[in-house]
Amino acid sequence: MRAAVLQTIGARFAVENLVDPEPKTGEVLVKVAACGVCHSDLHVVHGSVLFPTPCVLGHEVSGIVEAVGPQTPGFSVGQAVVGTFIMPCGTCRHCADGHEELCETFFQFNRLSGHLYDGTSRLGRPNGEAVAQYSMGGLAERCVAPVRGIHPLPEGIDLLDAAILGCSGFTAIGAVRTTAQLKVGETVAVIGCGGVGSSIIGIAKAFGASRIIAVDVNAVKLAAAADLGATDIVNSRETNPIDAVCELTGGRGVDVVFEALGRPDTIENAVMMLDDMGRLVMVGLAARDQVARIPILHTVRRKIQILGSYGARAGSDMAALLELTKKGVYDPSRVVTNRYTLDEVNQAYDDLEAGDIVGRGIVVM
Repeated sequence: MRAAVLQTIGARFAVENLVDPEPKTGEVLVKVAACGVCHSDLHVVHGSVLFPTPCVLGHEVSGIVEAVGPQTPGFSVGQAVVGTFIMPCGTCRHCADGHEELCETFFQFNRLSGHLYDGTSRLGRPNGEAVAQYSMGGLAERCVAPVRGIHPLPEGIDLLDAAILGCSGFTAIGAVRTTAQLKVGETVAVIGCGGVGSSIIGIAKAFGASRIIAVDVNAVKLAAAADLGATDIVNSRETNPIDAVCELTGGRGVDVVFEALGRPDTIENAVMMLDDMGRLVMVGLAARDQVARIPILHTVRRKIQILGSYGARAGSDMAALLELTKKGVYDPSRVVTNRYTLDEVNQAYDDLEAGDIVGRGIVVM
């Protein structure tokens, strides 16, 4: 099969032929239809997130089941599916407590080593060299994932655009539903209106936010945010975003700020945009050594809550997201704005880094 391989940190992707992967017990082989283009992949490319090389990145996948591992019920060949970038083991202490987004097995075996849960990757070169896989390694014509990371796709949803359900939509519903526990009528600000931020806007609207303030430096992304359901837009290149958000809310600030960039300055701004007892939900990833300066007195005096949100629960949150998508309440096709072929993979990530992807890009196999 053809796959985009990152040979070393900082390199360009090289499309090459790898051995066709095979699923083992508890795993599913998917013929990839599309794979989302996400900033998390760029963190690996630049070395700000440690991951072994050579590797195949890509963790937002849609496709068709091509084979099922031995003694693995629940899926059938030809079934349309989507993956979640968190592939929970179902048995570690966090999974047992219902916190699949913190699955220790996933982080130990996959995020640290690029393996599946028998300690080996399903990817390799014809010469026998192993190739690490980031989640399922979706920037390839085929991928293998544990069954708990694969989900049946309801009929009527575009198979290609559905790829973004596995990270953009998945991360958004985890942030809105599980971490923020957004209530009907609450006010929201979303900082960073790219792939994840766009989905947060759509999900926050679905959960009944009364006001959604989109904050970004890109006028095109802000216009798209308004189309997705933002009630107000703030261009932080042109105005002080703290002052603007507070003015829009009568000086109070919002109930929840979702920060989708992982930048110290925007996290610091987010704290000052909150009303008393407000919640800051930090969604964006950052380099290991990045820190933000949080005003202690302001945070304590106003009972501000600061919450980290990594992905979502592959069982309950993904089921809720698929139901919203099936009903048309959340539409991934409205978030996808750019499409690339596998041979254009380097252009895709160049565009992502340059800010030229308005919503979410996908690589179509």
